[in-house]
Amino acid sequence: MFRKKTNENKKAAAKTPKEKFIDFWKNLLFAAVAAFLIKSFLIETSRVPTPSMENTILVGDFLFVNKFIYGSSSPRNIPFTNIELPYFQLPEIRDPKRGDIVVFEYPGNRDELKPVEISNYVKRCVGTPGDIIEVRNKVVFVNNEQLPIPPNIQYRKNGILPEGLPVPDIFPKGSGWNADNYGPFRIPRKGDEVNLTLDNVEKWRTIINREFASEAVNIRGGKIYINGIETDHYTIQKDYYFMMGDNRDNSADSRYWGVVPRDLIIGNAFFIYWSWNPEIPFSDFFRLLASTRFERIAKLVH
Repeated sequence: MFRKKTNENKKAAAKTPKEKFIDFWKNLLFAAVAAFLIKSFLIETSRVPTPSMENTILVGDFLFVNKFIYGSSSPRNIPFTNIELPYFQLPEIRDPKRGDIVVFEYPGNRDELKPVEISNYVKRCVGTPGDIIEVRNKVVFVNNEQLPIPPNIQYRKNGILPEGLPVPDIFPKGSGWNADNYGPFRIPRKGDEVNLTLDNVEKWRTIINREFASEAVNIRGGKIYINGIETDHYTIQKDYYFMMGDNRDNSADSRYWGVVPRDLIIGNAFFIYWSWNPEIPFSDFFRLLASTRFERIAKLVH
């Protein structure tokens, strides 16, 4: 045993500087590839920039995101840019379900074909394809049954917007609903056949345009055209999900900007690996480090 180790040590010591240099870069490349594969297909990290999920998740929490449970994908864009990349997706273990805390790529504002900037959001999934969502006096109902209330849910506003009081920026366009009394709204499911009329086409315009990745819906001479073909119906091409924040009165979510297609869902947020006060600038690093919220580290989120 001793002789074998001695021979190995002599062999290592006999390497030339060039060989040591090559070994160093080989090991570095191996580590980089391993990190890339883990980040791409297993575990993603995410930082929480807004208070929409308080007190379940706080601003300044750093999350681990389980990517393989919903089907990992190769990188969708060049990091820190809005340059999209062609990507492939692995089979999922299961689809998102009601109650999951989901990280997804923001689909864009209600009337936008695509967002100005690629960014990830984290919200709670409250509705799956085919579900009927309704909010009655701030309480969420799914398929006419009250949805279980998250343990850390909070409401910042004392009053309730009454039923019948429309808010213009609510999804879908022209619905006449508000955030506190919303729906009923049936979440689109792949294969759904939608009857289109001049009265309801604006409610479906953005979803249809996004599925075509172009301004496909047009009205000419009192008739509806999709991709240049006159029609009075449309078949939904994707499954969609309805997302809401646990901080219900301070959350820009599906009530405002719409439903999330299945292909934009990245993973399930499940673990806080770090947390500190985000109001302290990184330039003041030691004060920022002193603000570490140790009681939140290694905490499961649910």
